[in-house]
Amino acid sequence: MSALSDSIKAIQEGSKEDRFTYLTILQYHVTSPEVLPTLNEVLQDPELTQEIGWDLVQMLLNIEGSETCLETVARLGNPREVVIKVMEALEGLAVAWNDEVIVDIDEPGVAPGSKIPGKFITLLGMLAILHRRIKTKYPSRFLGPSLVKVFEAYQPTPEMTASVINLVYSLSGRKRPPLPTRTSSINVLNPDQDGDTSKNAPDPEAEQEDPKEEAMQRKLLQSFGTCILQRYVNAHDMLWSPRLLEVYNPKKVVPNKKTTTEEFRENEELQKRDAVIGQLVALLRDLGLDRCPGQFVKSIYEGPANIDPLAAFDDFASVDDIHLSPGGAVCLIAYWLFSTDVFGADNPRPELHIFPDHASILGRFLGRDAQTEISASPGIADALLAIGLGLEHRNLLKTTEEPNLMAYHHNLTLISVFHPDIRVRNAATSFAGSLLHSEPNDHTRLEILEDLLENCMFASLKACAITWLKGELISAKQRNLSNQFSSPDVIERLQYFLFPDMLSLNGSSTEALLDFWAQNHHFLLQVANFAYLLFTGFKELVPAGMGAAVGQRFVEPLAAAADNLQKAEGLDGGDQMQLSILADRLRSLGLQ
Repeated sequence: MSALSDSIKAIQEGSKEDRFTYLTILQYHVTSPEVLPTLNEVLQDPELTQEIGWDLVQMLLNIEGSETCLETVARLGNPREVVIKVMEALEGLAVAWNDEVIVDIDEPGVAPGSKIPGKFITLLGMLAILHRRIKTKYPSRFLGPSLVKVFEAYQPTPEMTASVINLVYSLSGRKRPPLPTRTSSINVLNPDQDGDTSKNAPDPEAEQEDPKEEAMQRKLLQSFGTCILQRYVNAHDMLWSPRLLEVYNPKKVVPNKKTTTEEFRENEELQKRDAVIGQLVALLRDLGLDRCPGQFVKSIYEGPANIDPLAAFDDFASVDDIHLSPGGAVCLIAYWLFSTDVFGADNPRPELHIFPDHASILGRFLGRDAQTEISASPGIADALLAIGLGLEHRNLLKTTEEPNLMAYHHNLTLISVFHPDIRVRNAATSFAGSLLHSEPNDHTRLEILEDLLENCMFASLKACAITWLKGELISAKQRNLSNQFSSPDVIERLQYFLFPDMLSLNGSSTEALLDFWAQNHHFLLQVANFAYLLFTGFKELVPAGMGAAVGQRFVEPLAAAADNLQKAEGLDGGDQMQLSILADRLRSLGLQ
């Protein structure tokens, strides 16, 4: 490696050579941070930088401390050429992510010590300057492809998201509002806003901008912003629905146990999540997404399914060809409702009801493979639940058309089964139960419960159905109602779903019994407790002769299976205790 003094001299004197020769000199000598101040002085020559600037982007990006030189390249280089090199560099970062091991839970997609986020922030600072400098008839033709490359290289960390927010504010011609001074604030390099714009060289190929371009660019930024919002929400557990439940039902909060709302209030990292979402939503508001009329809502579920908004960024002829991210729009509405009720924020009032709007959005999101959709987009599932809870809290249940409660209830229960976070699953279960009990038609309520008990393949959900059925029976008795849940007909109708034939368990191997227990223990424990309630406290609802039949086909073989399983090897203490409780509860029925 040449001595530092030799490198500095070569950088200073080499600029007198032809451009190709000088670039060769720079490739040899610009290898360490110590020479960068000298190079930046040389690059103050606008003519030189305009000619060689675009060839320096990748070279400088790999040298620590090169931000000032790259800012100079962005201000003085040919903007149309340099922007291409910046896009290529972003494409390289997108590929580089695949070579890094993902180990940091707090920053999804970023390995500790990674230099990629810093490079990303630097490149976005350059893009902000470059796009402001490009004066062409159709600037959206440069903007669209640039935003695609940004999104492909983006990882949803707070710092990288802050850099994206800075970029969009710059591209929209707006100044980012100052952040509040608190620990959750995220500040990153922002040369377009903090630097000296008077140093920007003019575009050598400047043209008059087409009048339609302003609307096109704004729609591109709106679409891009909703894509970023969706990506960030899906990568972080915002837990909007559990937090809303705690606000709406404070009496149900377990005493002396820290709530999810308290966790977000006290934990700095969680505060940062809320802060970033708030900044993204404020950005979208400043871009014009500050209302939620019925047409905006309909566009979410009436538009084409599985749309990729970014696919149109390279080929569009009008504003109508550019679409918002449906998932991002869902997150936006959810945050408006959530932050209004949790933070007391002043937000637009969404013009939608549970039926038909929310039911249609939920059905569109879940599609034909609910498990895959929920697993791939857990944040959107949480956001959809939050919208439903917010609408129910506001009593915005339905418009004039007759709702399909069974289909809607079914979709809610799918979230309660497949969502990866138990708090969101519990919120979905709670909302589904509340909605069921609030349905005025007792025939509809019974049909939903019957459908769950007969057709549902998930034991945990069937256990929920039994809990909801128990609630209906208790309510009918306490309020002295005459309905579907106040006569023996309800148990007659449901008895074979509640107490199915278990005689096939007789003679089963231990392995088969263990598998049966693993798949059905939630349902079995719940139905045993329900049976105790029914045969001791609601005897008037038990059809004549049913007790003996239930004892023979259900209680006896299940109690025997529980006894056998308690002797099996390998069961943990929790299973042993639950099997003992099950056996005791079944024998207390006196039906054997």
